Amino acid sequence: MQDFPEVRGLLLDEEGLVRAVGSGAQRDVRVPWRRAEVRYVDLAAGRRLQVELFDERQAFTKNYDDPGAALDELLSIGFANWHVETTTESVQVRVNRKGKVLVNRSRRAEPGQIDRSHDRTKERLLSADLPVFHVLGLTDAEGRIKPSRQAKFRQTEEFVRALASVVDDAVKAGQLRKPTIETPWRVADLGCGNAYLTFAAQAWLVQEGWPAVVIGVDVKEQSRRHNAEVAAELGVADAMSFVVGSIGDVDLDAPDIVLALHACDTATDDALAQAVGWESAVVLAAPCCHHDIAAQIREVGAPEPYSLLVRDGIVRERLADTLTDALRAALLRSVGYRVDVIEFIESAHTPRNSLIRAVRTGHSGSRAEYDALVEQWHLRPRLGELLASRGRASE
Repeated sequence: MQDFPEVRGLLLDEEGLVRAVGSGAQRDVRVPWRRAEVRYVDLAAGRRLQVELFDERQAFTKNYDDPGAALDELLSIGFANWHVETTTESVQVRVNRKGKVLVNRSRRAEPGQIDRSHDRTKERLLSADLPVFHVLGLTDAEGRIKPSRQAKFRQTEEFVRALASVVDDAVKAGQLRKPTIETPWRVADLGCGNAYLTFAAQAWLVQEGWPAVVIGVDVKEQSRRHNAEVAAELGVADAMSFVVGSIGDVDLDAPDIVLALHACDTATDDALAQAVGWESAVVLAAPCCHHDIAAQIREVGAPEPYSLLVRDGIVRERLADTLTDALRAALLRSVGYRVDVIEFIESAHTPRNSLIRAVRTGHSGSRAEYDALVEQWHLRPRLGELLASRGRASE
């Protein structure tokens, strides 16, 4: 079982650690907790390491005056994932099913802010008692999360956290313009469905004082009617609208922010291509299904010596998932975006838990590795074809 020496060093840095989250379970390990959160707090007796452990119903908090011993115990539990936010970077550490430790680092555009207050309420970017969650059916009339909707609420909460992080950093870095009442942000949610995350995003924008108009796009007229009724009930119909249309064909004024959350298979590619064509400043896409590349691999097989990776169906499907999102990220980098791919919600809540975050910088990256990979594997990524057809294969 891996005990994450990389993470231990980051967590011991009390001057640099903002917050760390452990989740998931390593293979063949029974983890007693669903999630752990770690940060430093300042008490009357001095600075302490605070560890908050969550089961399915509640949280248990303890403050330690010996961080080293506490961390040795915590890291031996067997979490498979650690997401560590420091003042200078975001570090994602993961143990795959073969026991290999994978580390992904991304620099912060601006120094992260540390909150060491010990008496804060459980930090939520959006309070559960907001009317939006009751109208959407996630909470009861008293603002309590319904037991059957805990997973959906958690997914919504973590999406808003990811949105807030990337938007705040992009504004500070000058990569996303500051909106005004006269020129609000245009936010497009492509493939919005019943728009749980669309409404949560709009509620956060209002709460933070960011002027914005939000438009949701979906192929179903039923979704449009439902979402329009919800917007009217919440009194936000002047700031939110919904249209029927396919992601690849919808004609919108160029949005500043594009969301594509669980658009199925190549619909995610359609959304990313639209965002590139619009030169949208911020893009968040949570892919759903990766059938296209999987079908291509089944058809042409794998180059040697990788045939073992596609012999078994489940392994081939997981490989296709990884390849698809890696190729999407590479293409976005090649046309001027800074990209990271993160886990934004634990897989216990939903298997659709990866999130592509992209911020337009205008600095194009190399396509050499992308071209070499698709040539070797004889792949035709949908996003690559869409960008080429629009003359956006590179900048």
